[in-house]
Amino acid sequence: MEIKKITDAAFKKYGRIVDNVDFSALVEKMAETPLPEGVAYEPSVQILEDLPLMQDISVTVYGEMPVQIGYCNGHNTLLNALEYHRDSEINVAATDAVLMLGLLQDVEDDFTYDTAKMEAFLVPAGTAVEIYATTLHYAPCGLDNKGFKVAIILPRGTNYPLKSAHAKVVNGKAPNEDALITAVNKWLIGHAEGGLDEGTFLGLKGENLQL
Repeated sequence: MEIKKITDAAFKKYGRIVDNVDFSALVEKMAETPLPEGVAYEPSVQILEDLPLMQDISVTVYGEMPVQIGYCNGHNTLLNALEYHRDSEINVAATDAVLMLGLLQDVEDDFTYDTAKMEAFLVPAGTAVEIYATTLHYAPCGLDNKGFKVAIILPRGTNYPLKSAHAKVVNGKAPNEDALITAVNKWLIGHAEGGLDEGTFLGLKGENLQL
């Protein structure tokens, strides 16, 4: 799979480079977070949220909305699934990381999506990018089996357990978009080869892409 640069024009429909906030303290603090063999996601991490940067992000990037800072670290080379939120997500690369991205507009009426439409972009270490709400994404990938560490910034409460009942997948089909929700502010479309939880809507068509 071709890996493009985030400075390429192709990236503009998915997100932007965030250059009006100094993320260096967050990148440095991410060195204290673990690097597992698999993939670990933590939505809110105290040592990251204790940084003065937390307030800067809330005010400058999210227009004074409350935010959370966590991480997604580990080793990964596969797509496995795609998710989206009702808002932008900030990814701060503490190491080089690759993001596989798609457009929500390309999801079909039955909530399926062709993985052939995906594009991959390298986010260099020390760089922050905003991934728009209309961008399909999932866990980052590492390069050369070195693993990755990426700080994940989202509105407070995102990706926490659901408290209400939601629509279910029936005979492999999603009756409506509500059947895609798997956590607070998280809609998920999985691949049959992604090793996902039972009941996940497996709407990704085509290859389970691999770098």
